Amino acid sequence: MPRIVTYNVHRCVGTDRKLDVNRIVEVIAELEPDIVALQELDVGRARTDMVDQAHEIAQGLEMAFHFHPAMKVEEELYGDAILTHYPERLVQAAPLPGHNYISALLEPRGALWVAIDIEGTEVQIINTHLGLVAREKKNQAIALAGPTWAGHPRFKSPGILLGDFNSQPGAAPHRAIGRVLKDARALLPAHRRVGPTYSTKMPLFRIDHVFVTDGIAVRAMFAAHSPLIRLASDHLPLVMDFDLR
Repeated sequence: MPRIVTYNVHRCVGTDRKLDVNRIVEVIAELEPDIVALQELDVGRARTDMVDQAHEIAQGLEMAFHFHPAMKVEEELYGDAILTHYPERLVQAAPLPGHNYISALLEPRGALWVAIDIEGTEVQIINTHLGLVAREKKNQAIALAGPTWAGHPRFKSPGILLGDFNSQPGAAPHRAIGRVLKDARALLPAHRRVGPTYSTKMPLFRIDHVFVTDGIAVRAMFAAHSPLIRLASDHLPLVMDFDLR
């Protein structure tokens, strides 16, 4: 049964304010995933000792990876990645729209689409990290649900869209994506529903999500907790076990 994890690693700076890439590797390794979607990775940035965090984490997990820099400041990059043990190929990596009037003031956002071969079945995986401003998030969610991403003919079942949406269930971004994909949490019985993922100090908010097509059978989900996880980042990893229909 494949396992996928979405995890905002907060540029590998923990709640103790320590930069520790190896700690993130340890957290993920303990979860034993087959596919990992990461958000908030620094690559070659002075603030995090110029480390290529995407490469370092992938190397530590012995996984292949694709990285998309949502933001570029000269040679410094910041963005998201998909890692996996399975055979994979990049389909698309691109920016998402911002707010029409204040885009220049906001941190750029993007999405990364990788096709992964799971025992002969190609599964479409899109990883994203939405913005913080309400209108910006709504625009980005509409784009993700539209013909360029989850509504694209190539994004056919089975498929998974996941990441940090900075939006709780019922909010406009969640509703926009819910019109074309199913919230994996809602496919589980009520007594097995997953709790909040943010923040690690006091989890109150469900802002990390997994959406799936009909071809994905959700078997289990949980927000991972441990003393190490509560130190490693400000988000809890969201874990999903699934089968292919």
